[in-house]
Amino acid sequence: MDEAMMTEQERMPRVGESDSAAGRGLGVYYVHTLGCQMNVHDSERISGVLESTGYVQANADQVEGKDLDLIVLNTCAVRENASDKMYGTLGMWAELKRERPDMQIAVGGCMAQKDRDRIAQRAPWVDAVFGTKNIASLPNLLHEARDSHHSQVEVLQDLEYFPSQLPVSRASAVSSWVSISVGCNNTCTFCIVPAVRGKERDRRAGDVLDEIQRCVDGGAKEVTLLGQNVNSYGYSTGDRFAFSKLLRACGDIEGLERVRFTSPHPAAFTDDVITAMAETPNIMHQLHMPLQSGSDRILRAMRRSYRSERFTTILGKVRDAMPDAQISTDIIVGFPGESDEDFEQTMRMGEESRFSSAFTFQYSPRPGTPAASMQQVPHDVVQERFERLNHLQEAITAEQMQAFVGHDVEVLVTDAKGRKDADTKRVTGRERSGTLVHIGTPEGCPRPQVGDVVTCTVTHAGKHYLIADPDPRLIDHRYTVRR
Repeated sequence: MDEAMMTEQERMPRVGESDSAAGRGLGVYYVHTLGCQMNVHDSERISGVLESTGYVQANADQVEGKDLDLIVLNTCAVRENASDKMYGTLGMWAELKRERPDMQIAVGGCMAQKDRDRIAQRAPWVDAVFGTKNIASLPNLLHEARDSHHSQVEVLQDLEYFPSQLPVSRASAVSSWVSISVGCNNTCTFCIVPAVRGKERDRRAGDVLDEIQRCVDGGAKEVTLLGQNVNSYGYSTGDRFAFSKLLRACGDIEGLERVRFTSPHPAAFTDDVITAMAETPNIMHQLHMPLQSGSDRILRAMRRSYRSERFTTILGKVRDAMPDAQISTDIIVGFPGESDEDFEQTMRMGEESRFSSAFTFQYSPRPGTPAASMQQVPHDVVQERFERLNHLQEAITAEQMQAFVGHDVEVLVTDAKGRKDADTKRVTGRERSGTLVHIGTPEGCPRPQVGDVVTCTVTHAGKHYLIADPDPRLIDHRYTVRR
């Protein structure tokens, strides 16, 4: 999974409403999430399970004052710094545990699935360790830890139920994550995901559509379909058109205004999906498709089951069908054995592909993956290549962002606020292709509310966001609000 479709605000820790009347229930809890949107959605399920048991979500004041009875760390294992973040965070919480010995700490997610015994040994102050496949066990683990005064560890290897069957406490009133599959069947040499998430398992299309309908009935106007490889949905049952059928079925849900999905795999990206995206009005023309490298030699070493020509062909078909499509990607710099020529091929691919953004990462070895034992590229070489690629992409992104200026965009106002919105009196949301927009309210007009759709004229372009401020100099300046 990538983190491309999340804003900084969407990655921020969740807090409850400041309502002292809510009491403490079984305990005031706080979930801190590391990683991608799959982890963020898992945290919604963790919150749902805890609240259904009687726990109460901490409000901002309680988090700030460390007035907590339970802290849950939902972890990531994709990159080395994720492991460092986990142990660094647990180290800080050890001091808090000494100050509040009755407070409990739990660790879940991908690192818990991978390093359950190591976590319990290295951080013995942790009360419960639970894996990606047994979120529902958390309340019982906490109860047993309190009774026994010993850490409890439960990490299932086999999937017994989909996390989507669990209660959920959603972070957003208007935008919902909906998982269509879990796990991954690919064998990329750099990736730990199959080891921690297991083999790919698809949910029934009817169950997915029922969940989407419940989201819409609850006020959601937008959903994002989640899966490690969303476009291989249905392959396990022999239906290679299942994903495009699902996209078209989303178009029949009344009140569902926007549908996004992440992440597709180039090897399984078929023409019927492109056609479904182009012909279904509520499917957004936004695509995050990981390239990883522009070198076919490196793609083979990565065990990525496509080559650069295949990737370029898909981009061309998408842009022919949807000229306004915003396409982003992931690129790994410094994969073991990457030569200067391999990297130059990636640079050429980035120049020609004109991605709206690229999430570039310096390769970090993950223990247990084949690439970890391959010949590593010197750090200073990787750093220099990373800076060159990042500089190229920043220039391309700036050019594409500037192209929005003077044009009208349709923005769904979300509950994710920009850092300066309170000072500027702006509201924040996403336009149809996923770009973040901060909107100023014209004098005399009511301020838009979460869930409103604002059509406005872009007046400025930032590095990774747009601004639509009232500008009396523009005679044709647009500003309309639809509820």
